[in-house]
Amino acid sequence: MPATPAYPPHSAPRLFVDAELSDGAEIRLDGSHAHYLLKVMRIKQGDPIKLFDDRTGEYLAHVTAQGKRDLLLIVDGKTKDRETVPDLWLCAAPIKKDRFNWIAEKSTELGIAKIVPVQTERTQGQGIKTEKLRAHMIEAAEQCERTALPTLDPLIKLAEMLEQWPADRHLFFADERIYESGEGSFRKALVAHDGPAAILIGPEGGFSDSENEMIRALPQSVAVSLGPRILRAETAAIAAISLWMAGRGDWNPA
Repeated sequence: MPATPAYPPHSAPRLFVDAELSDGAEIRLDGSHAHYLLKVMRIKQGDPIKLFDDRTGEYLAHVTAQGKRDLLLIVDGKTKDRETVPDLWLCAAPIKKDRFNWIAEKSTELGIAKIVPVQTERTQGQGIKTEKLRAHMIEAAEQCERTALPTLDPLIKLAEMLEQWPADRHLFFADERIYESGEGSFRKALVAHDGPAAILIGPEGGFSDSENEMIRALPQSVAVSLGPRILRAETAAIAAISLWMAGRGDWNPA
């Protein structure tokens, strides 16, 4: 006799819905969601779908009706509450489009709470495509079973960000200049600085001398080293997030 399949099924498609979900709610999907479910996943009436709303959690739903370009779903019940997110921001200078999209995607997977694009002297390009960047974040959350999405702030100039920096939030900034001095141990900095935090990653070529001085002048800033090797901006961002998650985040369950 075959084993009873797990429920909810792990193979069910999983989608973000920008509306608050609840038991028994009726959800209509069209556009890209409908195309994905109908044309790619070949979803049929009665099939299960997982939904999350970045507000209350994840739910299981099933298809009750389908058209050529839309579907109607009924929410059966909640499967997960919205996750508790570690209070860590990533403040990063935009780099080449595909690589900054990659940073946003991987940061979402790692559990970042907010992404703040920062304009610096050496930033390549003058802006970001917010909708496309958020789409990469949503896709990462869908695939990695996150029930919370990072907040995405608009692009802000470095000086402006520092001027309005929260008094209670540490700003760890990657400074490759300090490794040879024996200073800037990230591990020691994490031991000494608990509480809300952010990681600041510069552009290709790093921060200018004047920017470095400006960052250091902020009382909440903490210069840290990411080791003896020069890292590309996207590698530095992921390495720093990983170190913080291991030291202060939720990678070490009690």
